[in-house]
Amino acid sequence: MNSIVINVGNSNIRFGLFDDDNCDISWVINTKPYRTADELYVQILMLYQTYKVEPTEITRVIIGSVVPQLTKVMSSAIKKIHGIQPVIVDRNTPSEVQAKSKQMGTDIYANLVAAHNMYPDRKKIILDFGTALTASCVAETGETLGVIIAPGIITSLNSLISHTAQLPEIELKKPKTVLGLDTVTCMQSGMVYGFLGMVEGFIDRINDEVNDDCFVIATGGVSHVYKPLTDKIHIADRLHTLKGLYFLGKDL
Repeated sequence: MNSIVINVGNSNIRFGLFDDDNCDISWVINTKPYRTADELYVQILMLYQTYKVEPTEITRVIIGSVVPQLTKVMSSAIKKIHGIQPVIVDRNTPSEVQAKSKQMGTDIYANLVAAHNMYPDRKKIILDFGTALTASCVAETGETLGVIIAPGIITSLNSLISHTAQLPEIELKKPKTVLGLDTVTCMQSGMVYGFLGMVEGFIDRINDEVNDDCFVIATGGVSHVYKPLTDKIHIADRLHTLKGLYFLGKDL
């Protein structure tokens, strides 16, 4: 069975082609909140051609979204392309994970569900380096132990640049030294090591609070920058949220 899973985020929309439980192909487009169904229809078809996806071979489309104004538009485009009604999943979709909060975002819920399905028999922390930086924790039983939401790294960097007259746009990467001697490396050090310290602090404090040594998964746009810099993150998986959406929608 071939499924397309779509994660509509605040900054990006990620698509994944699943063959049973395996995600074979994934691609990302930018989120534009006022995009029309016709625009998405054309863009999705072009990407299908690029990745050699045959719409008639897709038996299920699963959508998880944190951008309400795009959910309906995306559904309309999908129905036009595939001739099937997409499955919309959110925090109210049943699973072995107890969401606990009516305010929990679909992406955070999906992260918890993926972690619970893929790494059973231990407590897990999921760090999502997206528009917001989130740290969520789930117990072996599927109980949600709690969530932390902080400003996202790229969000913070863009805010810094836009509110200063002389600070330039930079590439987010590890500088050669912690102490910089030019503006770019000074900023890189602040963004990389500043947020790394925050992330490691989150992990330590969560472990203390739940009295365990949790298995830590990193996902989201810039997780690849931070994973090599600390042994507190055990695995990086850019498709983690998509996998959670797949688990939520595959039997609906």
